[in-house]
Amino acid sequence: MTTEKRAITAEAPMGPRMSEDPAQLVPELAEVSAALFRAAGNGSVPRPTISLVQLRAGQIVGSTYLTVLHTGFLRKAGESEERITSVASWQDSPYFTAPERAALALVEAVLQPSADGERVSDDLYAQAAEHYEPKALATLMFVIGQVNFFIPIALIAKPAPGHPFNAPWN
Repeated sequence: MTTEKRAITAEAPMGPRMSEDPAQLVPELAEVSAALFRAAGNGSVPRPTISLVQLRAGQIVGSTYLTVLHTGFLRKAGESEERITSVASWQDSPYFTAPERAALALVEAVLQPSADGERVSDDLYAQAAEHYEPKALATLMFVIGQVNFFIPIALIAKPAPGHPFNAPWN
């Protein structure tokens, strides 16, 4: 079986890869999705932190849809362009608080393989626990899980970037 690669100079298509909305094809997942949104939005983790984590997840997995979506959420929330554009290089950016850095480190640890084997080390967990009460730390885990729930949709079905979150197939 041969795999064709698109030339890096070729323009990427603007429409979704999958012509039908997966949520319409498998409506049973709506309850799971709604529960994840409720868990992530329980108020124990600041909304900007949630969006920063989800933007970083989109960047890590290479999803234009998720990157554009969460960049838009951050802009609508009034976040500065400096904060938004430096998420990709947050480690040396002066624009993030210690709790935000801990959250960004956690999403990177979960989504990227570690040379040491363990993705989330005891040290990283302890650092995050210094900044988040138990409920907030659990919520942060669910925030990372929530974006991970949508990553296969973003990478396999490829919804059209720039379309509203509730209508990426329109």
